Amino acid sequence: MIIDLARPAALLVSAWLFGGMLLFAAGFAAFLFKVMPVAEARTLIRKAFPPFYLFVIGTAALAALLLMLAGGDQRSVVLLAVIAATTVPTRQALMPAINRATDRGDRRQFAVLHGVSVLITLAHIAAVGVVLVRLAG
Repeated sequence: MIIDLARPAALLVSAWLFGGMLLFAAGFAAFLFKVMPVAEARTLIRKAFPPFYLFVIGTAALAALLLMLAGGDQRSVVLLAVIAATTVPTRQALMPAINRATDRGDRRQFAVLHGVSVLITLAHIAAVGVVLVRLAG
């Protein structure tokens, strides 16, 4: 019974991950900087990113676990596990480095580090998209 539900649950959790990441990256952050003064938006973004990354880590790991229980597609399990694993250093090392560059006023360093974080997030979104296509197919 549990194994029968694991695959649809993995699909649902993966969709939740995809939607949450897309909404946060393309919607929430852009919205904040559009409607709030820059200093206030930066403060709020700094507070929002740590829980966002925890959401990505936990949701990707849960989806990978569910898919493993289902005996499902191993490539999708690996993609989800890689997302969870690579989000840890993004949260613990890259995000604080971005904040330090901002605090120092080092625009060049900020641009490079922020660019890396954007590429990581886009790669994660694309990888979850691949998982969704594989699970739904």
